[in-house]
Amino acid sequence: MRYLRFVRDILAEAETEGEGEEQAEGEEIKVNSVRRRRVSRRATRSSAGVAPARVRAQAPAAQPPASIIDVHHHIAPPAYNQELIARGINEPPLLRWSVQKSLDDMDKAGVATAITSITTPGVWLGDNNAARRLARKCNDYAATLMRDHPGRFGVFASLPLPDLDGSLQEIGYAFDTLKADGVGLMTSFGDKWLGDPAFDPVMEELNRRKAVVYTHPTLADCCNRILPVVHRAVVEFQTDTSRAIGSVVFTGTAARYPDIRFIWSHGGGTMPFLYERFLRMPQLYPNVQANIPRGVEFELKKFYYDVAQVAHPAALASLAKVVPVSQILFGTDFPYRTSADHVKGVTEFFPDEGDRRKISRDNAVGLIARLK
Repeated sequence: MRYLRFVRDILAEAETEGEGEEQAEGEEIKVNSVRRRRVSRRATRSSAGVAPARVRAQAPAAQPPASIIDVHHHIAPPAYNQELIARGINEPPLLRWSVQKSLDDMDKAGVATAITSITTPGVWLGDNNAARRLARKCNDYAATLMRDHPGRFGVFASLPLPDLDGSLQEIGYAFDTLKADGVGLMTSFGDKWLGDPAFDPVMEELNRRKAVVYTHPTLADCCNRILPVVHRAVVEFQTDTSRAIGSVVFTGTAARYPDIRFIWSHGGGTMPFLYERFLRMPQLYPNVQANIPRGVEFELKKFYYDVAQVAHPAALASLAKVVPVSQILFGTDFPYRTSADHVKGVTEFFPDEGDRRKISRDNAVGLIARLK
C-alpha cells in the first residue's frame, strides 16, 4: 500500500504540472487526504483515456535555433501510467513525466520535433483485449498531443503484438485515422523476436504501407532476473536489440519485406561490436544463405539507427564504421536522458557540419514524409 500510494502521488504531481501549475523540481510530494481524493478522481479519468492538457513551451533566455528531430522520445499517457501502477512496475521517470517537461527539454537543446513512443514494457502485458484498449488509449493521447502542439510532436503508434488481429486493426487506425508517422514495436514479445514467422501478417501489412517501424528493446522471457545485480538496461536491452536485428535479417524478414524502414534504438545495441560475427554467420550456418539473397551487409546498412544513450565516442565510432551517416538518426531516450546530452555528444564526435545536420534533421525528414 505504501508503494502504491507513493507512485500515485508522483503521478498526481506530474498531471498537476501538465495542467500548468508551477512546481519546483525535486520538491517533496505532500501526502494528504485532499491529494489522495484528487488521485482517485484522476485515476478514473485516466482509465478512460485523458487528452493531454495544452501547455506552452517555456523558452529559455538563450534558446538555440529549433531544427533537430528526435525520433526516440518517450511519453507516459495517464492510462499507461495507471497500468504500470496497477502492476507494481516502478518507473519514476515515466510517473513524473509531463508534456511541459518534454517541451522544456526540447527547447533547451533546439529540438523542433519529437516523434513520441511508448517505452518498455509496452502495451501487451499478457492479455490481448487489455492490450488493444491500452494501445488505443496511448495512440489517441499521442495524436492529441501532435494536434495540440503543431510541429512539435509526431507519433510512433503502439501495436498490441503478439495479438495479430488487434495489431492489424490498430495499424489501420493509426495510419488512416490518426495519421501516425510510423509504429513502435518492442524487440521481442515473450519468447519471439521480430523476425519470427508468427509475425509475418503484421510485417506484410507494414511492408505494404512502406511503414517506418521504430523498435525499442525490452526484457525477453529468457533473461528475466538472470543477473539481478546488473540493471536490465545496462546489458539486456542492448542484447535484445541485437537479437532482434539477427532475427529480422537471418529469418529473411528484411529481404521479404524490403519496404519496411526499421529504426533500431541505441545505435543498434551491441550489433556494431558484433558486426564481423553477423557477416560471417552465413559461412557458419549455410542454411540461412537463402534468407539473405543480397547479403548481410546490405541489410545492416539499409536499416536506421538512433543515437539515444550512445552519443559518446566509443559507441559512435563503432556505429559510424558499420553504417553511413545517412542511416544515423538523432534520439534522446527522454525522459531517461536529456536532449542537451545528445546534442553535445553528436556535436563533439562529428566535426563535419553537414554530417551533424544529416543526423540531427535531414535523415529524419527523408524518412518521415510529414516532416518535409
